[in-house]
Amino acid sequence: MSLLKSYMEVVDAGARSLKMIYQSKMAPKYDFLQEENMEFLLSLLNNESENVSGLGASIISHSCKTSLEQKLLFDAGVLKRLTSLLGGSLIQRDASLESIATIFKNNPEVVSKFVGPDTGRTLSCIIELVKDRFARTRLLASLCLIVIRNASPCYLQDVGIKTKLINNLLELLDDPGQVGDEASFAFSSLIAEKEDMQKLAFEVNGVDKLYNHLQKGSLHPRRFEGILLALADMCSKLECCRSRCLSLQVLNLVVNALAHDSSDVRSAACMCLRSVSRSIKNLSAGSFMNETIVIPLVRLLDDTSTAVQVAALGAISNIVVDFTTRRSTFIRLGGVKLLVQLSKSMDATIRLNALCALRNLIFLAEDKCKEEIFMELTASLLASLICDPEPSVQEQALALVRNLVDGRINSVEYIFAEDGIILDAVGRQLRIASKAEIEIQGMYVLGNVATGKESHKEAVMDQLLLRAENKAQSCIIKFLQSNDSRLRTAAVWAVLNLTCSSSPGSSGRLVKLHDAGVVSHVKNMVNDPCLDVKLRVRTALGQFTSFDDSLV
Repeated sequence: MSLLKSYMEVVDAGARSLKMIYQSKMAPKYDFLQEENMEFLLSLLNNESENVSGLGASIISHSCKTSLEQKLLFDAGVLKRLTSLLGGSLIQRDASLESIATIFKNNPEVVSKFVGPDTGRTLSCIIELVKDRFARTRLLASLCLIVIRNASPCYLQDVGIKTKLINNLLELLDDPGQVGDEASFAFSSLIAEKEDMQKLAFEVNGVDKLYNHLQKGSLHPRRFEGILLALADMCSKLECCRSRCLSLQVLNLVVNALAHDSSDVRSAACMCLRSVSRSIKNLSAGSFMNETIVIPLVRLLDDTSTAVQVAALGAISNIVVDFTTRRSTFIRLGGVKLLVQLSKSMDATIRLNALCALRNLIFLAEDKCKEEIFMELTASLLASLICDPEPSVQEQALALVRNLVDGRINSVEYIFAEDGIILDAVGRQLRIASKAEIEIQGMYVLGNVATGKESHKEAVMDQLLLRAENKAQSCIIKFLQSNDSRLRTAAVWAVLNLTCSSSPGSSGRLVKLHDAGVVSHVKNMVNDPCLDVKLRVRTALGQFTSFDDSLV
């Protein structure tokens, strides 16, 4: 008997050690696809020892990463065994909750199989555990419910349950240990991209409670990061949350966090600033374009962490859409030079975000501002970015040029710099692009150029009527026939600007468009299902008849 007891103690000790190993990210991944491994896992879960069954649960939490593995575990009956452990010891309960959440994560198929009439009791048990006296159990039960709701939003729609989750996670922030550090991340997962949840969180003073924790100072970096991200998610959609943040002067703490030693905290501070700066009211008043905010943000463009650079670019993209004349502050502090440098980065994500910031900076900018930005960018760099290997970068480069040439005639001239290298790049992309978003931005570039002088309009005609190699039709015909109403709208706008009755050469261009088959295609679009397209088509047909009825 004593020998058996000694043996069980050795097994128990070994299980505890292995469990600790599997709690490390460096531990080897367990292969669930092998039948003998699955059988061994089930034997661990069925063991009466809490450490042995806990080891089985830890293996699942560490190694289950794919939807196939989740399905295999479900089909093998692992979830049934895990749910039975919810009634076990504290160790078994917590390990089970963590494993259940892992099997459910981003898998609506498994969730729908689990949340059925036969498992209502189990779900109710998890909901009850949200009120458990142990903080870690409350956190894990909350995470389990969040995973279920995020995978299948049709479940857990009861307002009472949602409010209970929000209040529980906000209360857990008071825990001085790891639970308090992680509670804000769970809170973010609950409310991210969900306006209804953000509204509920606001109604229970979520912004104030998060701010109160920020005020405590000397926070652990993990906790600091989590609270900033939670605030970022709360302010991502609702103006009431942003206004509350500004009235509490949360920005002062956020701006200070931009210089934090932890790159994760710096990145989170940028994300928070980005969300708060979505406030159109305060953005138009120039509330964010001041040196207190801009200087530390510009410094972060040269940060050693790529994640921080990307987050800083995201914040800058919002802030530079300034409806006052304060953009010069950003330019004077060297912001444009750094953005242009980053647009040449080997990292496509950085190039993309740098272009987004430049696109917003140049939106409705004054002539002097445009000139300074263009001198830094140069025509050759813009042309190369339009032809970037990454389609998303191509799209943003075209959107930047669209904003650059929008406005007065002298803005249109930028596209003809260096022998029209930018215009040629735009035309080339329109003839070879396969992504609608690229084609839409390219067409709006040409549509803006077509508002210029006669020579500008003729240059657009050349690009639109030129056929790509091995193509039976020109790109303008292709776009007028597109299934994407946004592209059809952009194409008709270009035709409208080319045939404006006040332009002396419009009649000749209309003849060319007629001979190329464009006019007949426009005529056939008079009953287009998209109202915007239909209105533009009718305006275009009215312009056509002012020149020659026989062409319509």
